[in-house]
Amino acid sequence: MNLMNVDYDGLIPNNVGLNADSRVKKALEKWHPGYINWWNDMGPDGFQGSLVYLRTAVSVDPKGWAKFDYVKMPDYKWGILLAPQVNERKIAFGAHKGENVWQEVPGEYRAMLRRLIVIQGDTEPASVEQQRFLGKTAPSLYDMRNLFQVNVEEGRHLWAMVYLLQKYFGSDGRDEAEALLERRSGDEDSPRMLGAFNEKTPDWLSFFMFTYFTDRDGKMQLEALAQSGFDPLSRTTRFMLTEEAHHMFVGETGVGRVIERTCAEMKKAGIEDPHDIAAVRKLGVIDLPTLQKKANLHFSLTLDLFGNEISTNAANAFHAGIKGRFREDKLEDDHQLENGSYPLLRFADGKIARQDVPALSALNMRLRDDFVDDCNGGVGRWNRIIEKYNIPFAIKLPSVAFHRHIGEFSSMEADADGNLVPGDQWDSVKEKYLPSESDRDFIEDLMKPELEPGKFASWISAPKVGIDNKPGDFEYVKISD
Repeated sequence: MNLMNVDYDGLIPNNVGLNADSRVKKALEKWHPGYINWWNDMGPDGFQGSLVYLRTAVSVDPKGWAKFDYVKMPDYKWGILLAPQVNERKIAFGAHKGENVWQEVPGEYRAMLRRLIVIQGDTEPASVEQQRFLGKTAPSLYDMRNLFQVNVEEGRHLWAMVYLLQKYFGSDGRDEAEALLERRSGDEDSPRMLGAFNEKTPDWLSFFMFTYFTDRDGKMQLEALAQSGFDPLSRTTRFMLTEEAHHMFVGETGVGRVIERTCAEMKKAGIEDPHDIAAVRKLGVIDLPTLQKKANLHFSLTLDLFGNEISTNAANAFHAGIKGRFREDKLEDDHQLENGSYPLLRFADGKIARQDVPALSALNMRLRDDFVDDCNGGVGRWNRIIEKYNIPFAIKLPSVAFHRHIGEFSSMEADADGNLVPGDQWDSVKEKYLPSESDRDFIEDLMKPELEPGKFASWISAPKVGIDNKPGDFEYVKISD
């Protein structure tokens, strides 16, 4: 079988030769109805019968891997797609550096690998659940289509992790696959595994911030897993990264288009002070200080996803050759880290200070630093939009100590610049840095659907280029009655 192309003949599209693996094929076909039930119950609410102009993977060849066409979301061709195998690939880091990669799960690392796969798998349906009502307030059909594209691909990423569980982890894997359909985002009794995936996504600005920041955490985690010595996990995540790029594009350009519309309307109205919030809001756009607060919120929530800065689990996974660093193959060191150090920000004796710690124990910190650097690129592009209109304002990422619930800074409060705030004063200052109830109400009041092809809500500008180079008035979603 040509692994570059995808077999669409059976119930489950794949390029892993599923027809020759009756045990796994049977397990996945048994899991399939539960997945469809979950999708119909927890996927986009009110649009399951609509025709959506979606891309579907038809190959894993980066030169031409997807085709676009109208499809109803429950009929979307979810599938199992692995990037091509790299001949004679070696483990690039840890204690097994230089050995051949594993095609089967090494027994001593079975529990560690299973947990990494389950945690990654759990984030995929969680974000679909968080976003299920957004279609009803879409600012355009273009944006609605992008939301649904993100949703179906998160669903496919769930399939990717479930395949690994079903094929390589026996009855334990089957149980974990079922549990992935049973947990629910925000549910008191059975929540999703990571905190940020139990938060609500109540409006489109939240969605754009989520896809910019939280999907970028997904990128960092997938990049680290793509280095794995367990080759099926590496190949799975390498292809997932191809799809993930669009999700971050939706976030970055979405926020950028909100900024563009705000700045353009301010200039048109002759408003020069970006902090004249009442005047700006009267224009039907989102003021820049509120955009900053939303960035503060989503950035800080996403930082918690990296876990504790000092992590034995991360060290063990690296040492075992299971999970590497961001773009491990591009780094120039010994890739074992037995003697290296890494600078870590810590809160001790009432102040924040930097100290060197063993590099192997600071892997979460390093991955988080890579994330912050990656985030700053898009923030710079947002600020260039503001500069174009000569408005005296710049969005910036808050301190990594701000609004934290996990790790070194979870026991303290700091402002967005990293200055300590006494605990008894935090409630009186937090609305300076985080969205207030009135901010949230204002944004939600703006969320009126715009369903006419080529039209956009008052608070967001049109994109520069359509999806698949379609014209501005293209009907991206044909909404059923």
